Amino acid sequence: MESSAPARRDVVKWGLVTAFGVIAGYVAVLLANVRHFYTDDSESQYGPLWVMLGRQLREGRFPVLVPEHWMAGNYAIEEAGLLNPPQLLIDLIAPSVDNIALYTTVVKLIFAIILGLGVYRICLEYGARTAWAAVAGIAIPFSGWLLFFDEASWYTALTGTAWLVHAWASGVRYARGRSGPIPTFVFLYLAISVQYIFPAVEAGLMIGAVAVGEVVYQRRWLPSVRLLAVAACAALAGLATYLPSMLSAKVTWRGTAQINNDQFLTVPWSESLNASLPSTLPAYNSWWGYIQPMPVVYIAWFLIPALAFIDWRKARENWREFTAIALVAIMALMWTAGPGTIGPLRWPARVLPMLALGLLVLVCVLLGRYATVRNWRHRGMAAAVLIGLLWVRSFTAAPREVVWHVVAALGIAALGAAVVWLGLRRGTAAACALTIISIFPIAFLQVYAAQPTPMSWNLPERRSEMKAAFPDFPGTTLQLADRALIQPGERTLQGGYGSLVFGNYAKDLELTYVSGYTPNGHFWFGEMLCMRWDTSVCPDAYRRAFAVEPTTGATVVDLMKVDRVVLQRALYPDARNQPAPPGWKWVDYPGHEKYIAVLERTSGLSSAQNGRIAAVEGGTATSVSESELSSRVRVNSEHGGRVVFARLGWPGYRATLNGHEIPISVVAKTFVAVDIPAGAKNADLELTWRPPGWKLGGVTALLAVFGVGALQWLYLRRNRHDEPDGGTPVRPTEDSPVPEPDLVDAIR
Repeated sequence: MESSAPARRDVVKWGLVTAFGVIAGYVAVLLANVRHFYTDDSESQYGPLWVMLGRQLREGRFPVLVPEHWMAGNYAIEEAGLLNPPQLLIDLIAPSVDNIALYTTVVKLIFAIILGLGVYRICLEYGARTAWAAVAGIAIPFSGWLLFFDEASWYTALTGTAWLVHAWASGVRYARGRSGPIPTFVFLYLAISVQYIFPAVEAGLMIGAVAVGEVVYQRRWLPSVRLLAVAACAALAGLATYLPSMLSAKVTWRGTAQINNDQFLTVPWSESLNASLPSTLPAYNSWWGYIQPMPVVYIAWFLIPALAFIDWRKARENWREFTAIALVAIMALMWTAGPGTIGPLRWPARVLPMLALGLLVLVCVLLGRYATVRNWRHRGMAAAVLIGLLWVRSFTAAPREVVWHVVAALGIAALGAAVVWLGLRRGTAAACALTIISIFPIAFLQVYAAQPTPMSWNLPERRSEMKAAFPDFPGTTLQLADRALIQPGERTLQGGYGSLVFGNYAKDLELTYVSGYTPNGHFWFGEMLCMRWDTSVCPDAYRRAFAVEPTTGATVVDLMKVDRVVLQRALYPDARNQPAPPGWKWVDYPGHEKYIAVLERTSGLSSAQNGRIAAVEGGTATSVSESELSSRVRVNSEHGGRVVFARLGWPGYRATLNGHEIPISVVAKTFVAVDIPAGAKNADLELTWRPPGWKLGGVTALLAVFGVGALQWLYLRRNRHDEPDGGTPVRPTEDSPVPEPDLVDAIR
């Protein structure tokens, strides 16, 4: 017991170093760009979404559907994380925070710390020294793709990866008998339920790799079978997250299942040779052409040169233990090169964090166990050759940056020499400390060099200032505008953002606008108004909005029960000079005339009249009660008729008349409608919506809980009876020796 106490203290000490190291790295990045973590999707999608979801939750509503948000209102299929408890807590807090940029940054910092500690845990499970494990944990959040995309913009990718790495560490512990199944189950479920498909698929691949790796290492099947059983339980529990998307796909933009390789955001394997040069600007096709403006394939400056200082003979002797790590890296490397689209999985560059994860863990574990400076001259020459290869590949990808490539190559050569010298003179801890400290200025310089970032929408940060500058628009507003027409200098509250909304910006304002940011838009609604994912529309949208739907004789805006139409002056410069459509009037909003022209109904707020009943044919319909998920209506029809609702025709609707189910239909492939049989008199019509597959998802979740409970019982039973069939921890053997005590001893 006495010998293990220092080890535990060492683990805690370097775990704290990992957490504070990630914080220090965030400070360095914020010094380069204070809005770095409030960029692109984070400012236009996630931050405002948290505010809206939090308000709904505080009001006692579970926001799976908000009909007035139309194309983006089905939050059961958006990246809302409605079944992810930590995300719900983030949502609940969001409405109380005025500075949404600050809140977004703090949330991401927390998940970056979770990510770093997860990588730290993985390295320890594979026998790395705590100092090198901390190096890996601190380096991972500042690897290229994570730093410039997942942390800056694609928040759900960050959170999914953060939970995934803990599932990896816990999975190894479970397979080796050092932990029960519950931690693995919980972390896998959290990775799956962030409601972003990439972490879910990556988690499956990771668990498969660990299962294969443990069979190779332990030479027994049973531990891996148990691990796969836990993963199956987590998948069953997570099925409720994705069933609505799967069963609604036929009406969305993602409705076609296909596999193709369009080369967009597919990264050639040769770009992996850029992984350790901080100045690298990789070459592949993206939004910015062929040469990328950010070092997104960078992983860590020491990753490649450090290969020269590993005792590969000893590493080869114990290769079995590292099978899973290598499999993760190999699968990620192959995926990043394509295909470009596999069903809902597009843009394979998104898998670069998994490649960084696999390689960082592998190299830091090898350094922690087999670092050596024997024959240091030869190893130094080998490291110089590796740095030269880094320089050549980076130069050929972005030759205009040749000077910076030279500076970067010389810089990492000097850093490498200093780390080796410190390791020899002061030990592993000092060498790792310098390696950690070097991460921060590199992150600062990389972010600073990428300014101004090409990703930013430059949306405002303080919600109080947004609401003070914006018009007060009650009811439901349809905006017809194009984000591309706002000039960069006008993307301020004093400019276009004081009058126009894009993405989910309206949710920050606590206003109800049609649509918002959505990667899963309703195909037919989008076609009807030529509306895109960010709420931008084509010039023909104005005509389409006031076009008459032939079967009802009502205009599209009437069927939507829209109260106001906001026209962007840059998109419709002459609209204000034309007569208002029948039943509408032009309304002036002083101070906003430069950017918008506003139409409002002459009869007041349509959305406040007769519930969500939009049109009635052959009878009468009176709203009795309304909620987001249901409409209850009193109907009368002597010869039969139809009620059309201001609800988008998502799969999951069901109608009953006096308790008996009746069929529903969809008008213009968009609006939910119910046919009323002849002779209906004061009949009770109830239209309800539930996420498709919700009952099946509930059943599978219960099965998952029972399954993991059974596995936990078996684990406790094995421990209680001390069965030797695989439940005991794997002890160090010739295949898994205790790490060498220090780099100083490596030359002896």
